[in-house]
Amino acid sequence: MTTKERMQSQKVYFCDDESLAAEQTQCLEKLYDFNHTRPSEGEKRTGLLKELLAEVGENCYIEPPLHTNWGRYTHLGDNVYANFNLTLVDDTDIYIGDYVMIGPNVTIATAGHPVDPELRMKVAQFNIPVRIGNNVWIGAGAVVLPGVTIGDNTVIGAGSVVTKDIPANVVAVGNPCRVLREINEHDKEYYYKNMKIDIK
Repeated sequence: MTTKERMQSQKVYFCDDESLAAEQTQCLEKLYDFNHTRPSEGEKRTGLLKELLAEVGENCYIEPPLHTNWGRYTHLGDNVYANFNLTLVDDTDIYIGDYVMIGPNVTIATAGHPVDPELRMKVAQFNIPVRIGNNVWIGAGAVVLPGVTIGDNTVIGAGSVVTKDIPANVVAVGNPCRVLREINEHDKEYYYKNMKIDIK
């Protein structure tokens, strides 16, 4: 198995392959161009995003700066919005569904390193895909770790560290992130604490 194959296999590998480093530099060059677009250059930004990422659905917007290891392993559905400083550690696939909102300073990481110090000294790594469902809101400063799946309609509270799968239709918060409650009828009436929704 080549290093590139091991990258996508969830197995441990050593990330010291020079040809892979050269490929990654190509990604970083495109990323540099994206992050240095002017606010008025919306079409250019969208075009660069489509060159950079594996898939970009309709009506997606990522506020620069964006940080990504590869780009080519990130898949966006339709109507995805990400605020500034999104970090995608996409050494394998990150799947983001439709109508997903991502707050500022969020990290989504597929890559990890063995706890064993001798393996880490040899630059050992593993990668496990992350899957984010449709209509998910990930609050500011959250971190989503390798192998996590987040179900449809779920809200991840600001600053959460998501270490395990989170089901659909819940509010989940904390470090480690845990389900706080299900989304319910109260949420149809109140948008924040005791503040009542007055539009439909």
